[in-house]
Amino acid sequence: MSKKKVEKVLMRGNHALAEAAIRAGCRFYAGYPITPQNEVPEYMSEYMSKAGGVFIQGESEIASISMVQGAATTGARAMTTSSSPGISLKQEGISFLAGHELPAVIVNMCRGGPGLGNIAGSQCDYFQSTRGGGHGDYRTPVLAPASVQELVDLVYQAFDLADKYRTPTLILADGMLGNTMEPVVLPEPVDPKKLPEKEWAMKGAKGRPGRRSISLILDTKVMEEHNWKLQRKYKEIENKETRWEEYLLDDAKMAVVAFGTAARIARGAINRVRKEGLQVGLLRPITLWPFPSEAIKDLVSAGVGELQVFELNAGQMVEDVKRVVEGKVECSLYARPGGVIPTPLDLSKAITTRYYQKFCV
Repeated sequence: MSKKKVEKVLMRGNHALAEAAIRAGCRFYAGYPITPQNEVPEYMSEYMSKAGGVFIQGESEIASISMVQGAATTGARAMTTSSSPGISLKQEGISFLAGHELPAVIVNMCRGGPGLGNIAGSQCDYFQSTRGGGHGDYRTPVLAPASVQELVDLVYQAFDLADKYRTPTLILADGMLGNTMEPVVLPEPVDPKKLPEKEWAMKGAKGRPGRRSISLILDTKVMEEHNWKLQRKYKEIENKETRWEEYLLDDAKMAVVAFGTAARIARGAINRVRKEGLQVGLLRPITLWPFPSEAIKDLVSAGVGELQVFELNAGQMVEDVKRVVEGKVECSLYARPGGVIPTPLDLSKAITTRYYQKFCV
């Protein structure tokens, strides 16, 4: 019996993201231009209508996220994308999505900041992404792809997570990944009509009792219970949806913790120092929230003597790593903010310096 041939297609990250969203059943997209994610709305504007969906370029980021909320209320798979300052403008709408318990996918092709910053790839929105970002007690699942193929795969997972938990789900990538061209295998398309029925969706109340979606709850006791309901959901997500990848950790004395593009650079650096006999491995969070706390605790229990956090920012995820290890091992930081992308050689020098200070004195 012959196997079906798997064909790879060379695609830019932003185009692959857009195509994956359409194939995952997204039938509503609203966005606003901002570099370095502009290829996403460009692609959507051409191909969404061919799939029977709706593309809208909103008059602003605020309008776009509000349109996504409206589409999500009807049960449609809806998505918006932007880059750093644009995501900031969407935060009120993301909080509304969380409060209304509406599924949607929000993609941030992060750029250098703060302020308008620049259009280079960066990871400076980690805090914003993993702490809710907007007002109120809420969290969003945050997925961090490290390759164009994984970006494609995580788009599918993001829509599934959003629907499963009725929550906005964020993909935190960066401008470098969005504009990287790599061969990808595109998954089979999802037929939106075959997705599970959303019994809460508002599609007209003819022949049945009406439904409503609210987040304005003036009774404090009712509002408290709504908050506790959300917290129970977030706890379930923490218990069931935490994801990470391990690389060369079996004999590691030192582990690098990095996500996204930084993790790709870290792999190259680790391969270099391994050739020199240094016992170094990589732990890559795939979900930034929920954060892979137990995986990091297991590294400490297994005898890893130092964690070096590598980030394309001034140091944000390092706070989560330090929180988890509770001072049991040293946590060093190699950080490059502002859109600077170091080479594996640059990082390997930082790894080597820390390794010899810690283990060869």
